[in-house]
Amino acid sequence: MQDNDWKKRLGVVYSTNPDFQYTRSDSTPEEATLPPEKQRLTVRIDRRQRAGKQVTLVEGFVGSGDDLSALARILKTRCGVGGSAKNGEITIQGDLRDKLVQILTSLGYNAKRGN
Repeated sequence: MQDNDWKKRLGVVYSTNPDFQYTRSDSTPEEATLPPEKQRLTVRIDRRQRAGKQVTLVEGFVGSGDDLSALARILKTRCGVGGSAKNGEITIQGDLRDKLVQILTSLGYNAKRGN
């Protein structure tokens, strides 16, 4: 019954063939995570569409979503703030650019401070 999840098949045209089996082809494999010394991360501040609040963005991470969330968890814990990780970008609450660059370089990442 789990194969018959209608939400995964939205936008699929109806078929009258009784032997038709729908296969999803939109699953793209994730990129392999580069070692920390080959990562080029940029740490910058952003205020757009956040009601005037400042957040620090860590951009440029190349790797799987699990590794991205693990790095975000380390950064959030060491800074003692909240944040999120999605689409290859880590969002940390507040203006912590200098502290994040220091933490990332101690972890072996090539990090530079943006704007």
